[in-house]
Amino acid sequence: MEKTGPFPEARSDRLEADISRMSEFTDRSQKGWTRSAFTEVYNEGRRWLRSRMEAAGLTTRMDAAANLIGRLEGADSSLPPIVLGSHTDTVRNGGRFDGVIGVLAGIEAVRLLREHEIRLRHPLEIIDFTAEEPTDFGISTIGSKAVAGNLTAGMLELQDPDGRSLAEAIRSAGGNPEDIISARRKPGDIAAYFELHIEQGPVLEKSRKELGVVTGIVGILRLLLTVTGSPDHSGTTPMTLRRDSLAGAAEMLLHLEKLCREPADAPLVGTIGRITVSPNAPNVIAGETHLNVEIRSTDAELMEATGASFLSGCCRIAESRSLLLESRRMSFTAPVSIEERMMEIVRTACSDVSPRYAELVSGAGHDANQIAGIAPVGMIFVPSRDGRSHCPEEDTDREHIRAGTDALLRCVTALDTAEEDGS
Repeated sequence: MEKTGPFPEARSDRLEADISRMSEFTDRSQKGWTRSAFTEVYNEGRRWLRSRMEAAGLTTRMDAAANLIGRLEGADSSLPPIVLGSHTDTVRNGGRFDGVIGVLAGIEAVRLLREHEIRLRHPLEIIDFTAEEPTDFGISTIGSKAVAGNLTAGMLELQDPDGRSLAEAIRSAGGNPEDIISARRKPGDIAAYFELHIEQGPVLEKSRKELGVVTGIVGILRLLLTVTGSPDHSGTTPMTLRRDSLAGAAEMLLHLEKLCREPADAPLVGTIGRITVSPNAPNVIAGETHLNVEIRSTDAELMEATGASFLSGCCRIAESRSLLLESRRMSFTAPVSIEERMMEIVRTACSDVSPRYAELVSGAGHDANQIAGIAPVGMIFVPSRDGRSHCPEEDTDREHIRAGTDALLRCVTALDTAEEDGS
């Protein structure tokens, strides 16, 4: 790494301006900020983002999975890139910071490198991964799945409630699903991946820390359950003769809650956050109910065992109520343990920026989960005010974002130098 002058510091005013501008790309019919993947407002936001990448001096392209990639060449073209990334899609009625700060901090890092005439040996890539948040197709981390080689042909055939396939959605975002394999990177194609993200929980704020060194990331098992009963008249069908799919689904939800409250050797949570009912009429017994199920843990075996116990219990519930049950495994994302070498890089970078940092596990999944399968990863957290996220109240102090950006750039230069030293 060639370097002149003092180590650069991020500019809060530029970060704030970029965050504010990105927040303008939102579905104004929704509360908070809604920029769902595969919508026109999402595409508009990415067009603006691409212009910001290019203004910072990055060469941009869209890969086959519609990942938006900006690249800064290094001194040694034979080296694999160091990658910084996250996402700019949001959940419905979400906040302004989840994912967004990781992408914008990467652009700010590039601006600082160029302004201070620091040339890395490695190329540097900033990636806005496609559709990190859960989608109407039942899966998340779509862009990073493609990069890691985990986006299957079967996933591309998944359909949203309007009958649109995931392949069609990727094409609408600028990708090329017929050539999805070209987005895949093999082990060794990425030197390292770093991601700056809001914590999305209360730990850092409660402990009065400015930065977080992520030691591990939970895995996520997602299931889709279809419970089928009989859509009969709500007034004329006796309670003892009903085949109410929603009532059975409610019992299944409580069964999952009970399982995940039992003592375990690792953190474990279970959620049914989306229920779709048909015919969804006030005077008709629910004939069909769909449940989107999510189980998270840092222990892959515990996730699998809990999923199996849950499905076994659901079968018993369905049988007792004369209901039909179908289950589909939508995705499995393995937990990630951050390598000690990468944690040490992040730890040193954070301590250089602020003495007030902590080490913690991420209870949220990230694009880093996917990239960890092909490259070493590191993550930096900044505090979330009141621990809120995935809601309009999501907020993070701008100085914490600046500090996180400074730590992120230090991670890049440290990795670049470590690779040069062979350490």
